[in-house]
Amino acid sequence: MNQAEQADLDAFHAWLSDACERGPVPVLTGKNGDMDTVGSAIALASSHPRLMACGIHLGRTAKRVVEELQAPFRRIAGDRTAWPQSMGGIIIVDAAAPGQVGVALPEGVPLCIIDHHATSDWVLAEHDISLQWDVRATTQIVDSYLQRYSPTTRTDVVRKMLLAGLITDTGRFRHADAGAFQSAHALLDNSGIDYASFLQFIETETTSPSERGSMLRGLSRAKSIDSGKWNIVHTYSGTLEGRLASMLVGTGAEIALVSRFRDGQTRLTARAPRSSTQQGVHLGNLMAAVAERIGGEGGGHDGAAGWSGKADRIAAESAFIAQVAIATRKEDPS
Repeated sequence: MNQAEQADLDAFHAWLSDACERGPVPVLTGKNGDMDTVGSAIALASSHPRLMACGIHLGRTAKRVVEELQAPFRRIAGDRTAWPQSMGGIIIVDAAAPGQVGVALPEGVPLCIIDHHATSDWVLAEHDISLQWDVRATTQIVDSYLQRYSPTTRTDVVRKMLLAGLITDTGRFRHADAGAFQSAHALLDNSGIDYASFLQFIETETTSPSERGSMLRGLSRAKSIDSGKWNIVHTYSGTLEGRLASMLVGTGAEIALVSRFRDGQTRLTARAPRSSTQQGVHLGNLMAAVAERIGGEGGGHDGAAGWSGKADRIAAESAFIAQVAIATRKEDPS
């Protein structure tokens, strides 16, 4: 941990201590409800009785882990959220923009943003703070805080929540760096976690016949195109876009893009292998550029990112492909 990160943790601890003295502090997850955001919220909330992990959605993996570990998480409604009175603050984990939480935030309540995305659309007020670190998962930031200020909180259940977020956000460590492996070691060290068994549990995902059919149709519609110096394999699907994009990467795609249109909203999901990110692809920056061009919200990591907005699906795909076309390509490091 460098000095800037240590200073961030000290500032966050001071902010959190003051907030908890004033009143309850919700720990709000990103609306996609993935394991990184949910695991981060639940683990952090365990460090103080006035914290409560909450959000509008639990993703498939997060739901199974929460139920298996009986972890406290409160589902809230996106359109009629009843916030506690006299809140001391709100902590928002793993969301790169206000629109990524899925609820309207109350005015005048101090915010703390804890995130690891490369892009951020948050505008901070006087009493707000932000911890935006260059790490592979938000759970790494949360565990750094717990190690420093609340080590007794790091029970095996809390460590499993954090480890699950790290496993899933690094693509089962395919996109890990040295820091991610160090974080995994710290979570497993002196714990009672059987890593192999836990990983098997995380990776055991069931799909319904209709979902399998949707993914197969998505695969059958896939097209390969060259955009600038890059090859993109793209398709559209009604569900499980992230899994479908990962499958396309498995076919050798340099960039995989899956689009979806539902309830007046278009969503793009992109994945790239490590070989592409090493040669200059940063999907989070590309999706942020799409948002600047056609509106909506976009961002993420170098190897996994997304965009959502009201633009037509074809227009959104075209905007992404156009951004890829102007992306520079480094020489193959191998």
